[in-house]
Formats: sequence, C-alpha cells, structure tokens
Amino acid sequence: MEIELLEIRDFLARHNPFNVLSAQQLDGLPRLLTVRYIRRGSHFPPVAVTEKFLYVVRSGAIELRDGQGNLHLKLAEGDYYSNLCQLVDLHPEVSGLASEDCLLYALPCEQLAVLRRGSVEFDQLFSQSLRERLRSAVSSVQTLEPGALSVLTLPLADLVKRSAVTVAPHMTVREAAAIMTRERVSSAVVADSDKPIGLITDSDLRTQCVAGEVSLDAPVSQIMSPQPVTISDRSSAFDALLLMSRRHINHLPVMSDGHLTGVITSRDLARRQSTSALFMSSDIHKAHTREELPAICARLPELQLQMSKAGVQAGYLLDALTAVNDALGEKLITLAIAELGPPPVAFAWVVAGSQARREQTIHSDQDNAIILAEPVSAEQEDYFARLAAFVSDGLNACGYVYCPGEVMATNQKWRQPLATWQKYFHEWIEHPEPRALMLASIFFDMRVLYGDKNLLERLQADILRRTRDNGIFIAYMAANALSHRPPLGFFRNFVLVHDGKHDDTLDIKHRGIVPIIDLARVYALSKGLPQVNTGQRLQAAVESGALSWEMGENLIDALEFIATLRVRHQAAQILRGLAPDNFLAPDDLSELERDHLKDAFAVIKLLQETLENRYQLGRFR
Repeated sequence: MEIELLEIRDFLARHNPFNVLSAQQLDGLPRLLTVRYIRRGSHFPPVAVTEKFLYVVRSGAIELRDGQGNLHLKLAEGDYYSNLCQLVDLHPEVSGLASEDCLLYALPCEQLAVLRRGSVEFDQLFSQSLRERLRSAVSSVQTLEPGALSVLTLPLADLVKRSAVTVAPHMTVREAAAIMTRERVSSAVVADSDKPIGLITDSDLRTQCVAGEVSLDAPVSQIMSPQPVTISDRSSAFDALLLMSRRHINHLPVMSDGHLTGVITSRDLARRQSTSALFMSSDIHKAHTREELPAICARLPELQLQMSKAGVQAGYLLDALTAVNDALGEKLITLAIAELGPPPVAFAWVVAGSQARREQTIHSDQDNAIILAEPVSAEQEDYFARLAAFVSDGLNACGYVYCPGEVMATNQKWRQPLATWQKYFHEWIEHPEPRALMLASIFFDMRVLYGDKNLLERLQADILRRTRDNGIFIAYMAANALSHRPPLGFFRNFVLVHDGKHDDTLDIKHRGIVPIIDLARVYALSKGLPQVNTGQRLQAAVESGALSWEMGENLIDALEFIATLRVRHQAAQILRGLAPDNFLAPDDLSELERDHLKDAFAVIKLLQETLENRYQLGRFR
C-alpha cells in the first residue's frame, strides 16, 4: 500500500467507529475516501457538494449549532459527522461552520452502507441510539472473567428447586418438627391459604423449646417469627443476600405473583458461591466486641475486588459494600448500648451521603448524625456524646475515617432534637447561602440505620413540603449542582487533573458521578420525592413527569457506566496493592470506552444545560 494511503488507514484504525473494522476492510477503506479542504469560516458540510458523505475530521475544528444558534457540538481530529447518511443522534436542524482550516476525509454514504453490511459490530455503532450505546457500554465493561459466572446474577426462580415446606398455624410444635425432619429442611413456612404468616427454623426449635420453656405441644404460632420477610422469584440471588444481610436472617420465603413457591437460605447460596467475603455482614453480626471488627472489615477490599471480577453491576456492588457498613454501624451501636445502658430518650441514628444512598465504596469517610425525640438534660446529652464517640471511633478503626468536615454525630451540632433539625432545614431552605447549600446536599440524603424511624420520616415530610415547588430554593440548589461539570474540553477531549499528584487523570467521582447525584437530588426535591438512592430518584423523577423518559434512562445508564469504570479502576488498584482512589487515566481505557465515556459526559452536560436554562441560573452566580 502506498505510504499516503497507509497513513490514512492507520489514522482511521485508531479512531471510532473504524477501529472495529477487520484488517481487510481497513486496507480497502482509504481508496473509498475523498480528501477535502475547507477554510476557516466556511459552511459545513460543504455547500457546493451535492453527494452525501460521512465526514471524518483529519485536522482542524468545526462548530455545530442548532436552529436557534446554540452550540450543539464541536468536532476535532478523529471525530466524525454522519447526519447526511440519515443516521441517528444528530439533531436534523444542526448546521456547522469551520472554526479553523480543516482537512476532511469524505466517505460516500453508499460505501458506508456496504461497510455496515459487512460488519455487525460496525453496523451497531450507527444503528444504536445514544441510550442503546450507553447500554452496550455498560455490558461491555461488565463482561465476566472466564469461569467467573456467579450464582449472584441468577434469578431466584432458577435456584429454587423445590416447593416450600408449609405447616398450618394450629399445628403443634411437635408436628411441625416432625414434618421438617421428614422433609430434611431447616425451616418451614407457617401458611394460611398459601399466604406466609410466619416462619419457624431449627434455631427457633432449639432456643425456644429445647433450651427454652415452650412446650412441644404448644401451637406453632407461639414460636414462629410473624410476618416473615419475603422476596420475589424475579429478584437475583444477590438481592437475596443483601436482604438477608440487612435483616440478619438466613431464610427467605420466595414469592411468585403473590404465591409462595419456595424458600432460599444463606446456606443454599453459600454452597453455590465460594466468595466467603459476601458473608461479612453475618460475621460482623456475630462479633462480641468492638476489637473483633477491624479484622473482619480488612476483607472489604477483597470483597470489592471479587465482585468486580465477577462482573457484578456497579449498583449491586455499591449496595453490597453499603450493606456491610450498615451491619458494622448497627453492631457498634448495639455494643455501645450494651456498655452504656439503655438510651434515656428515643433517638434515630441516621447515616448521610453515599451510605444513605446505598452507593458506598470502600473509599469512604463517615457521615452520620443523631435525631433525638425530645430535648435532653446535660446528663442525657453526655450519654449520646459517649454513644457517638464509641461508634465513630469504631468506624474509624475499621477504615471508615472521620469526616474532615466533622459531619458526624460526635459533633454536638449534629446531635439534636427533632425540633432543632427542623429549624436547621428551615434556615437552609429559606436562606440558601453557600454553606447552607453544602450542608443541605449532605443532609437531604439521610436514612435511619438504628432507632426510631418515625423521627426521620417526620423530618423528611417537613423538608419535602418546604422544597416542593419552591422555585427560588430549587434554583439555588440547581446552581450549586452545576459546580461539578463533566470534564469535556473544547474539542470533546477530556479536561485532566494537573496537580502534581494525579497528573493526566480524570476525577471520575467528582466530574462524572457527583453531577448525576446532584441532578437527581434537584429533581427529587423539586417534586417532593422521598427516594434517596440516585437511580431510584431518577426513576421517580421520570414517573412524576419532572424528567423525560429518554433523558432519565440515559442518565441511569450513564451513571451505571461511569460507576462501573470507577469500581473497575479501584479493583485494579486493589489488585496491585494500592489504596483505591477516583483518579482514572484515560490512557487505561480502550478507544471505544473513551468514546462511550464521552457519550455519558455529553448526557450529563445536556441535562445541566437544560437545568441552567430552565432556572436562568446566571443570576445565581
């Protein structure tokens, strides 16, 4: 091949979408192209050209604007423009202007069609919408390692192989035990017309009958756990594990369309899944002292690594890591109460931030607080101060470091009666100055970990009543949300960190994930939606009409893709013995992954601009 054609071939082979073509297709591609030169200020596509082409920018820059003159996109070296071939994702009213002298490669649309027919992967890049590309991107980065297919991803319908063993509520304990022995099961569902009303286990028989005082001739309803937690057969095994960990249970009745179909146990899953770190929550629950906990939590990096290698979705992985931290916090609180005695007044220990959203990685600090049911005396205040110190010190010893901003229950400001918390939020909402907005961003994401859930429910009801349709406050929150912009530069290149420590990297958390979290929070508050998890907030925003279905789905997929890149990056660091961080080098991504990341950032940028225009946010800066 002539040297000039070889140079063109090698250039195209480095850039999407041509990098998925076969070597044979790439070898023939340069002879199909026309080279065009347009001067700065010229219209794009060239007006004198009547044929339809796909254009690839070899050098220079082109600005694309919509029918209102708003900048839609900027093309630079390696970018392509395919609108003339009647493809998707470019607005039909977009027109362009060369902002620099440009050298272009033009591929006739009929030749593009031939290439598409010759390569399924190449064709998919053009036929997919942005949403489909993001979905494909998520799948591509969640590919399982050979042999790593995990039971965690399977629906429970595929795992439950036998019907549930049931007993009637009027049966005696002796009769129920005989049935369990005959059926060789460790539990039986107490059912009334196929509806589970209770659950008995081997443990109940031992503790309440053998070692306790309940007679074997007593009705089974006397020892059963009433209103058992159930799960749908469409849920995954991973969902079952998380539910067991949160509720500290080992048996789950499985339901299908309201009917009992079977029971799944932690032992069933343990036999099928060898990653013992998944049962860390159970190990934490069994600990007797605070000193036992750091050794258990030292396995957290291995948990994140193994789940990432197994191809577990980022949302599930973060939920699992959060479940471990939840179990740790609950255990520390119960140990503290055992040492300090019963609390003098009702309280709620709440977690905030990523833990409240169930979006934690192992690279997280503490965000927590206490809501008291009523004002307390100095002596009672001392009790809660010691409780907070016990828990916070325990979390720190287990790797959840103290919050640099002291947003912790150890800070008396965040250990207050419900009425004081209501005053806090009233002040933040009515006077949204910068620090108020920062605190609101943390404490609008809260969840009760231990104690009286009604306290937080009352607080959140008051908060959402004040924020719903509060245009001024929401505008300030929206302006604050725009402080984190996706790192797309002038030519759709990434704006990288240059701080001497993380040079030439992307802060994937603060420039990719946090903007979506902030956007979801704004939409939730504007409609008074109670959801806290980011994905659930976006889904609820779609259902409320605050967000279009397409944009909501795109944001959810963008979040999953970026989060997956983040946890994969951290897993690679853990494998190398490094402390995980959020600084991702674009050079560590494939060309296709970089293009998908640009798609994800473009979705964020579009919604930020939409929000900016809706609230005319220039006046809030």
